[in-house]
Order: sequence, then structure tokens, then C-alpha cells
Amino acid sequence: MVKLSVIVPFFNVRQYAPDALRSLRANAREDIEFVLVDDCSTDGTGALLDRAERELPGAVLVRRTENGVSGARNTGIDAARGEYLTFMDGDDFAAPGYFGLLLDAVAHLGCDFVRTDHVRFTGSRRTLHRVPFGPRDTVVSPRDVILPADRSTPVDYPYSWAGAYHRRLVDEGLLHFPEDLRTAEDRPWIWRLHREAKSFAVPDLCGIFYRRGVASSLTQIGDTRQLDFIPAFDRVLAETAEDPDAGLFLPKAVRTYCAIISHHLVTIDKFEPQVARLLRSLSAAALRRMPQDLLNDTLDSMDLARATQLRRLRRRPSTTGETAA
Repeated sequence: MVKLSVIVPFFNVRQYAPDALRSLRANAREDIEFVLVDDCSTDGTGALLDRAERELPGAVLVRRTENGVSGARNTGIDAARGEYLTFMDGDDFAAPGYFGLLLDAVAHLGCDFVRTDHVRFTGSRRTLHRVPFGPRDTVVSPRDVILPADRSTPVDYPYSWAGAYHRRLVDEGLLHFPEDLRTAEDRPWIWRLHREAKSFAVPDLCGIFYRRGVASSLTQIGDTRQLDFIPAFDRVLAETAEDPDAGLFLPKAVRTYCAIISHHLVTIDKFEPQVARLLRSLSAAALRRMPQDLLNDTLDSMDLARATQLRRLRRRPSTTGETAA
């Protein structure tokens, strides 16, 4: 009986896929399956997955005809048979035995989902990143950890592969990703989980290694796909506004939205000039769409440099085509 499904999308990661597949082999157990999703790779990754389907215990290979990270994860969710589900990206890897420990932890805690720490690495540099929630192995309501607004909380830690999720979240419509978003798809996803799921915990466990600096990664590409953080956070605000506790949660959503806009403006040099102009225009329009009373409170509470930057941007003249990237 499959207890845990590990969903791993692969898209043109021929250089890194062998590390990922070796780590899956070091995690093989009779009650764990590996759902390998070929997301329209064209660089030879598909041949590696063909071999893995034959040789990796528990491997299930699924091929897609249309590329997209959200769609690839959703395809894996639909193919998964496990009582619990988790994710890994095809250019990352897991420590030996990690997925068995993750399964044991989430099953023991008995909650809807768990979130885990991870190691971020570029070349030989390794950095531990922790879930921004102190208690370990303690089950709480996910809604209770959305706040405070002025500190990092679990909704600011959106990585789908840093955790495990009970199948009932699939049945309740909470685990699939929005396929219209090319990036930042995990932002409305993590907010929805924390607003609507019933229980969550952070086990004292770390075993996913997240590779940074991959040229083909969407986080490294400075084109209009990066601007999907704007419709992503528009969705966070719209959905949170429908929550019974909108008055509590919206200040947090607005503050996070502002922080992400500010971050992209600071790193604007990575964009081509026309994309940089669009970033400014779309961000200005986003600021004007926010609840202005909450935005004013947020800007009053931010540091002077960011607040001045965002106030100046909000006054930017409107242009045509501001509503979407």
C-alpha cells in the first residue's frame, strides 16, 4: 500500500536530474512511490526518466504535452496514490531516508499538513532555512500562525516541497496549484492552505536540498513571467477579503505584497528595460488597487527607504495595459 507519493516535475534539467534520481533511490521504501512528471523536456531529461521508470523502485512516469510548473505538479497530484503527498523539484535532491522520516512524522502528528526546514545551496555553499515558526512537533491551527503582520510567518515560506500533505486536502480542493500563474503560484496556494486547512505542525526535520543559480530556473529568468507575482498577490488579497477574519489577515497580505514589490524594484536591473518599465507600471497600479487605508497604515510602519519608494511609485501616472503582466 502506498503511504507517501513524492511528486517530482522535471523540465530540461539534464545536468541535475541524475542527482535528484540518485537521491530518490536512496529513499526507496515499499510504501513510497515517486511520481516523475516529464514536463515537456527537450534536452535529454526524458531519456533519464525512461531509465528511472525501469530501474527506480516505486517510480511512476507521467508525460505532459503542455509545459508549466503548476500543471506539472497538478498532473502529479492527480496521478498520486498515497495517503500523503509531497513534492521535490527535478533540479534538487533529498537526503538519504528523508522521505521515510517525513512520512513517519506527518503520520505520527496526525495533522492536515506539515512544513519542514530546508538547505539552500549554490555551488559548495550551504545555508539552512527554517520555517518561521518556533514550536516543533506541536499541532496548531494554520490560521493561528498567519499573523503577526510585521514579522515573517509560515505564509511567507511558500515552498511546496518543504512539507507533506494529507490526501484529504486534495479532496477538499486545497492542494492543486493555479495553472494561470507562471511564477509565484505558491503564494495564493500557501495562503489558502493556512486559511482553510484545520491543522498543521513543523516537525524537527530537514532533508531537502534546494539548488539556487540554475540558469533555466524561473527564479533566474528576468522576463515577464516574473511579474506574475502581481496577479498572484491580487488573488491573495481578493480571497483573503472573503475570509470571515479579513480584518485581521488583510493587513498581513497587504504588507507582504508591498515587501515583494519593493524587493523586485531593488533587483530591477535583472530585467530587460521594457520589462523593468512594465514592472514599475504594474506595481504602481497594484498599489492603487489595494485598500488605501491598509496601504497607508503599512507604509507608515515600514522603514523610510521602502515607504518613500512605494509612495513615489503610487503617484506614478497611470498608463494603458496596467492590469496584467
